[in-house]
Amino acid sequence: MKIVLSNGATYDPSTKLSNGNTVTQNTVASPIFASSVDFKSGGADMGKTQYIDAFQRANFWDTTGNPSHLLLGGPTLKAEQTLNVPKRYGTQGVVFGFQAGLVDINYFDSQVHTLLTNLGITPNTFAIFLTYDVYLTQHHSCCIGGYHSSTGSTSAPQSYAHATYVDHAGASSQDVSALSHEVGEWADDPLVVNINGNNTPCGALENGDPLENNPNFGGFPYTVNGFTYNLQDLVTLPYFGAPPSTSVNGEFTFQGESLTVCQNGS
Repeated sequence: MKIVLSNGATYDPSTKLSNGNTVTQNTVASPIFASSVDFKSGGADMGKTQYIDAFQRANFWDTTGNPSHLLLGGPTLKAEQTLNVPKRYGTQGVVFGFQAGLVDINYFDSQVHTLLTNLGITPNTFAIFLTYDVYLTQHHSCCIGGYHSSTGSTSAPQSYAHATYVDHAGASSQDVSALSHEVGEWADDPLVVNINGNNTPCGALENGDPLENNPNFGGFPYTVNGFTYNLQDLVTLPYFGAPPSTSVNGEFTFQGESLTVCQNGS
């Protein structure tokens, strides 16, 4: 999604990065979609696969074992959409040392709902809306790098997510870290359903949030074709109170960080 603010400032995922790829191309080539990294967790080899597939294999290690996979298809790229943001809903601001676009999340989400319809996106797909160097705000407070949700009827719910790609080293949501966070959470809770509460001790099954305040915003570096991506670590089911035997080697996170049940909330 190309974001154009009322002052003319434009944030376009077709922008070329230092490695010659556009933001969109770099995202597609990342370990979120490409099976280009041999991931390891808890002393076990998850194989050469997509990041979230590797995470889920570690997440349910004792239950499903090595052969199980959760692989994202495609992605199928739709034509780039331009969002001209009214002044009341968008501005610029210096955050994390660079001038980013800042867009109200409620306004943005309403536009996403319109696009889901206009683009003919159907419930048998997971829709991802990608922005570049743009954070979402809530009540004028920055910075939201992404979110995931669902819409539609209970019989045909549509899951979707937004993630921003930031190409400034050390910033929140650097390259695909926000996307890894949201796709990881979507995999555990694709419809964000929380009817009559959730029976985990944390109250919600958000596996990225407990680690986003860690160093490098929870991200760990993985290099693919000379480019280093930052993939956010994710907590496994034992963090939410499942038996430790559920995950590989009883780990509480994919990267083996030491935590207790619900230590950092949900």
